[in-house]
Amino acid sequence: MDVFECIKSRRSIRKFLDTPVEWEKINHVLEAGTFAPSSGNLQNWRFIITTDEDQKKELSEACFDQYWIASAPVLITVVSESEKVERFYGIRGERLYAVQNCAAAIQNMLLAANALGLGSCWVGAFDEIKVARVLKIPDSVRPQAILPLGYPDERVPTPNRYQLADKVFIEEYGNKIKDLSAFINDYSVVWQREAKKKVKEIKKLKDKIKENFSKKQ
Repeated sequence: MDVFECIKSRRSIRKFLDTPVEWEKINHVLEAGTFAPSSGNLQNWRFIITTDEDQKKELSEACFDQYWIASAPVLITVVSESEKVERFYGIRGERLYAVQNCAAAIQNMLLAANALGLGSCWVGAFDEIKVARVLKIPDSVRPQAILPLGYPDERVPTPNRYQLADKVFIEEYGNKIKDLSAFINDYSVVWQREAKKKVKEIKKLKDKIKENFSKKQ
C-alpha cells in the first residue's frame, strides 16, 4: 500500500471481528512503533500487550466504561518512561518531548495496522490510576494511550477535513493564501527558474577555473 493511500485510508475502528490477530502482524505493528523518531533517540515508549478477557474488560471500564474496547482481540497500551527524557531535557522534556515521542510511535503503529488490514483506534480518555493498577505500571511510568487492535467489523466513511488553505500560513502566523495550490505552483516555478540560473552560474565559474588552470600550465 502506498504511504499516502495508507495515511488517507486510516480510520478509527471501534467494531472488531472475533478473528484472532496473528502474532506476526502484532509484531509488525509494534516494530513500526519502535521506528518512530524520538528526542535524543531516547525511545522512551514501552508497549504492554493485553489479550486476557478479564483484563481487557477492566481496561475498558478504566476508559470510562467504553466497553467496545474489550471487543478487540488485542489491546496495546503505550506508556512513557519519562525520567530519562527529563534528565536530558528538563521539565520541557518530561511534559512535552516524552509525550511527542510516544505520539509519533502511536501514529506509526496505527498506519502499520492499516497497511496490514487491521483496524485500531487511538484511545486517550481513561483514568490513569485505574489503568496503572490493572497493568501494574509503576508510578514513574505514565500511560499515554490504549490501542485496540483487530480485524475491522465496520466501514467508516471518510471524515470531513478542513481545506489545506484554512490551516496553512505563509512566513508568519495568520498569513493565509486564498489559493494555496496556485501559490505553491507559482513558487515552484520561481524556484526552478532560480535553480537554473544558479546552475548556469556554477557552470560559468567551472569554465573560468578550467581556463585559468590551462593558462598556468
